[in-house]
Amino acid sequence: MVFEHLVRIRHRVLPPGFVVWFSRPSSVWWGFAVVHLYFLGWMASFFLDGGTFSDTEQYRQWAMAGYNPDSLGGKISPWVYPVLAQIPIFLANVAGPQLYLLVWTLIITALNAVAMLYLTRGPRRLSGIAPAWWWLFFTGFMGYLSFARVEGITAPIVLVALLFAARRPVVASVLLSVATWIKVWPAAVLAPMVIASRQRLRMAAAAGAVSALVAFGTYLTGALDHIMDFLINQGERGMQLEATFSTPWVWLSVFNVAGSRMADNVAINSTEVYGPGAEVAAFLMQPLLVLAAIAGSVLLVRALNRGAEREELFLEGALMMTTAFIVFNKVGSPQFIIWLAPVIVAGLTHDWNRWKVPAALLMAIAAATFVIYPLFYTPLIHAHPAIAAVLTARNVLLVVLLSWSVRRTAELGRKHGGRPAA
Repeated sequence: MVFEHLVRIRHRVLPPGFVVWFSRPSSVWWGFAVVHLYFLGWMASFFLDGGTFSDTEQYRQWAMAGYNPDSLGGKISPWVYPVLAQIPIFLANVAGPQLYLLVWTLIITALNAVAMLYLTRGPRRLSGIAPAWWWLFFTGFMGYLSFARVEGITAPIVLVALLFAARRPVVASVLLSVATWIKVWPAAVLAPMVIASRQRLRMAAAAGAVSALVAFGTYLTGALDHIMDFLINQGERGMQLEATFSTPWVWLSVFNVAGSRMADNVAINSTEVYGPGAEVAAFLMQPLLVLAAIAGSVLLVRALNRGAEREELFLEGALMMTTAFIVFNKVGSPQFIIWLAPVIVAGLTHDWNRWKVPAALLMAIAAATFVIYPLFYTPLIHAHPAIAAVLTARNVLLVVLLSWSVRRTAELGRKHGGRPAA
């Protein structure tokens, strides 16, 4: 009902010709140009003076200093990321440190262009237009993060993989495996895809082959000892400020209860919460995340055995698993919201009516995240109650999105009367 009301408002406010223009394939590319030129201009305010923005400063330091943790003098190690993340981090330095941010922005722009091309060509020439516009509006909120984090590299790769998944699952598996070795989260998309696919053995073999090649390449560079550092480093972290389960300690800090506070963990460049029970919560989060992944996998297998349609199953499962990776994560950085966008875009392309509810939820989550970062992150870490309320609302919406995805995944097999999937 809400969406129908919004459509009526759109037709009243916008001229008919304007609405028609938005439905043309060419209009998407004009929108793409506007959004990406805006962020290129934003980044120009930094790189024209030889500067960087946000995490790209850390990336630039790694690119200049090299990737041996023993030579960093106790500074943050580049191995907090999986090994393939170092390729774009190094590549962005190809024109020198003064233009690092420019090259980084152009790399992400090129990847986004490839994903947009796959989204709006061939059989998706028309069905991909509205999802493409959704993605552009989402980027308007999240571009300050996606153009300054490794997530900006992985998100378009994951979107292309999802668009390949139904017809070429092995190609999708390769792309997702590569993305996982850049940042771990695409594994949350790969797992339900493997469960739902008839070609799961070939997909698993492809993923294994990619991992073997990555390990072999790492061995050749003499860095094999560090290949799993990204997992070990996570275990040493506390509860990050923005994490969903950190919300109680955020409010304890706001009201200064029992010495609760928010403070920087300088070793990993993170703001964490401290207070009664925070260390216990941090210790429990990784087992909870593993249990959530197992429970999600069981739910997916159950739905498949009850006759769920395979493409819808892996899309719903990807949303469920990815949201669970955020909700049950003790890190919870604002850029994590970018993980959800490729799944939503692919879902909207598959079935707009079925996916418009999570799309609206995620757009609201993106808007709230934009208020948190870049607008008012400093007041948040100083325990401002209004921004803490925005963060709380954002986290509640994430839980609602997870609940929606769990419910819809559980319902997928029911309408088929328990018959196995074809």
